[in-house]
Amino acid sequence: MKERFFCWLKAAGVRAVKTFAQTAVATVGTAAVLGEVDWLLTASAATLAALLSLLTSVAGLPELRDE
Repeated sequence: MKERFFCWLKAAGVRAVKTFAQTAVATVGTAAVLGEVDWLLTASAATLAALLSLLTSVAGLPELRDE
């Protein structure tokens, strides 16, 4: 059970980090077009996206197949 939890945690963490990065890139790109990057807003949006990704992962991760 413990091993399964750590596998889930690793997969969910990787997914959350990817989501964080994608959101940060999108926010910086949008803000750069407008002329000024608000780094606090960028970090806040990316952190919220990563948290939501982790919460969504509770429902299940397709990366983890039951054996």
